[in-house]
Amino acid sequence: MVTKDSTKRLKIWASILEDGTRRQAEVSASMPFIHPHLALMPDAHLGKGATVGSVIPTLGAIMPAAVGVDIGCGMMALRLDVGRGDVDGLDRRALRVAIEGEVPVSAGGYNRSEWGPGTAERIAALEGLAVQRGLDPTSYAANWRLQLGSLGSGNHFIEVSADESDRLWLFLHSGSRGVGNKIAMHHIAVAQEQCARRWITLPDKDLAYLVEGEPEFDAYVAELGWAQEFARLNREEMMSRVLACFTDWTGRDVVVEREVQCHHNYTERERHFGKEVWLSRKGAISAREGQWGLIPGSMGTRSYVVTGRGDPVALQSAPHGAGRTHSRSAARRRFTGDDLRAAMGDIEYRDTDAFVDEIPAAYKDIDQVMADAADLVRVEHVLTQLVNVKGD
Repeated sequence: MVTKDSTKRLKIWASILEDGTRRQAEVSASMPFIHPHLALMPDAHLGKGATVGSVIPTLGAIMPAAVGVDIGCGMMALRLDVGRGDVDGLDRRALRVAIEGEVPVSAGGYNRSEWGPGTAERIAALEGLAVQRGLDPTSYAANWRLQLGSLGSGNHFIEVSADESDRLWLFLHSGSRGVGNKIAMHHIAVAQEQCARRWITLPDKDLAYLVEGEPEFDAYVAELGWAQEFARLNREEMMSRVLACFTDWTGRDVVVEREVQCHHNYTERERHFGKEVWLSRKGAISAREGQWGLIPGSMGTRSYVVTGRGDPVALQSAPHGAGRTHSRSAARRRFTGDDLRAAMGDIEYRDTDAFVDEIPAAYKDIDQVMADAADLVRVEHVLTQLVNVKGD
């Protein structure tokens, strides 16, 4: 439920909230075009300009940094007709290594060629959308086609998990990769230039905004939409490869029983409290009544498959994950590779100290986040990790 610390301009669902995070959210909520309030999700933590875990409705303007620099970042999951008992005797390491061989992982890790089931069709769709929106993606990244189907690093992951009925799921997290980041950074700079040119005093330069009706705004919305679609198809491309690896590993035909996909860094046009707004979810998912969504825990913990409750005060939104409590540098100072190995238990993962900053203790307790989100979503499935793939 909304916490007692909420105000007219800022509604808070986080029971664990650092003072600096709250102050940052209050500054964002003070921008004059917010309507009617900013909703702060249970997993909120400090971000660039706007707080990660913010749902930001705006009238006549968009703050590019409040959308995020990984445009369209989000989740995809498949529930399979395979039970945990069907794979208990198989070598999980072999599956992990196979996935790492098919999906480029790590920052700057891209494909060597355009390949994979459906790759050409996805690239063609993105080329057509670019023409439609007047965008030349090669002006941002000449190799954008080779980025399609790549994971990235940080908190991006691919997992094989089992639900409460021991049914297996394939689960992954990624966004629009380098091309999306370049688009975001370009338009953040444009917004800052626009505000400076108008002598607009901002409480934070990363809250610079573009004004609806102006060409800079139209260019951003066009390119934002393309990057969001790139992110969706990037996840689809990766998942097709992961499913092929899983099928080969099991040696049997695999049926997909449910597919769920959702962005959690994006903007779209929605109607809230009687007005059409630009709704930016920066680290939040859409949670309309009955809408399926995904809320992952941190590396080694549980994840949740949910349906929305459509809470109007929360702007029909929900958290996107656990949310950091320690920065990456702080986590590296505080925790060790041995700590990570203890936290991972018997989960199959690439054992390296490069992942120490992703240790579960560097994040909020996902179960507390879900308790805070009880009015926002219904839990449909709880997933426990068996295999974890990450890039360093």
